[in-house]
Amino acid sequence: MTQEVHQQLNCNNTSSELIFLTQALIYFPVFCIGVILNALALKIFCCNLSKWTETRVYMTNLAIADFLLLFTLPFKMAYKRNDVTTLCLVFESTYFINRYMSIFLITITAIDRYIAIKYPLKAKLIRSPLKSVVISGFLWALIISIVYVTKNFEKRASSGTCFRRISREPSMYVFASVIWGFFIPLTIFSFCSIQITKKLVKKKKTNPYEEKRIQKAINIIFANMSVFVICFLPIHLAYLIRFIADYTEASCTQIEKIDNFTNLAGIIANTNCCLDAICYYFVNKEFQEASMKLTTKYETQQKQSSEDQDFEII
Repeated sequence: MTQEVHQQLNCNNTSSELIFLTQALIYFPVFCIGVILNALALKIFCCNLSKWTETRVYMTNLAIADFLLLFTLPFKMAYKRNDVTTLCLVFESTYFINRYMSIFLITITAIDRYIAIKYPLKAKLIRSPLKSVVISGFLWALIISIVYVTKNFEKRASSGTCFRRISREPSMYVFASVIWGFFIPLTIFSFCSIQITKKLVKKKKTNPYEEKRIQKAINIIFANMSVFVICFLPIHLAYLIRFIADYTEASCTQIEKIDNFTNLAGIIANTNCCLDAICYYFVNKEFQEASMKLTTKYETQQKQSSEDQDFEII
């Protein structure tokens, strides 16, 4: 390896002050609002609803994943040291575990909804709250194991800082996370959402009395797809561009621009923690009623009277 190529292997780029200021301005409200909303969501999911459904199981796990990711954001901003410690890897691993747990939970929820609508008779045999618990547990175990193995084999202690790579060696782990962690789930999520929408559009034409309700369900699906793509597509495109840049030995100036784009895309991705929680409230009548009862619990102790129904969110 020539000296020129060797020098290109590491670029000591630092995030610009503008990037850091943007992170501070956005992460502070995201953290505060996200913690409050996700804590409220967990309170309602676990204590204020009488019937566990498949979607309720997935939404509870999604709220937990979002909640845990939020608590890594202050550390992500504060950790500026040039060494990778055990504590750093714990927070970094927690960050990525919960990001990809969110992606997979959103995808599995779409699959569950697709089965329920496309195959209603078979769905009674395939779906159950207990099976949803088992699937969620399997996803947690799978993603934790993958991240743990990745962090052990990356050997980052001498080639990076916390939440940032300095090494110019192309990382196959990053490439795998882009393909298996996003683009494959995106394909599945899009397929399920499109098929469900087609089914609902046909139903709306043949059932005019349910037109408003069906249109609301279609709007929810469209909103969920938009949030998923807007939040997670930029960051994974950034990872893919960085992989290509490392593979083609791009200049440090180019790497710095890619890293700045990655930081901005990461900010967008992390706002998903708030957007998920907002969806709980605005798209579901039952959740609204339960949350209203929490805010008035000191004035009245009325029992929950609204009938339970599956959440049609995310």
